[in-house]
Amino acid sequence: QVQLVESGGGLVQAGGSLRLSCAASGRTRGKYAMGWFRQAPGKEREFVATTSRSGDSTRYVNSVKGRFTISRDDAKNTVYLQMNSLKPEDTAVYYCAAAAAPGILTREYEYAYWGQGTQVTVSS
Repeated sequence: QVQLVESGGGLVQAGGSLRLSCAASGRTRGKYAMGWFRQAPGKEREFVATTSRSGDSTRYVNSVKGRFTISRDDAKNTVYLQMNSLKPEDTAVYYCAAAAAPGILTREYEYAYWGQGTQVTVSS
């Protein structure tokens, strides 16, 4: 089992920045693909960003390209989501997820482990 705990959410004005962190614990030996998803009020959860097990490959949803950056520090078992130029439409609960499978994973069902989420609110 892998436990994931997100942190770093909060309230920020439009144009501001936040950095989310996701700390993994438990059965963390071996590398995992890590992803960030988000769920806005009244909407389904959507893919935001992912990094492959090696960290060599990343992918983003079009709406955050150029503004968000996913990175990982395997020595700390932590993955980050740096969010710049935030917009009100980025308001959502952000979830971290982990998967043992290889490749670039963008679908919820591909991830076995999930955190509880952290709220990000962007005011206009």
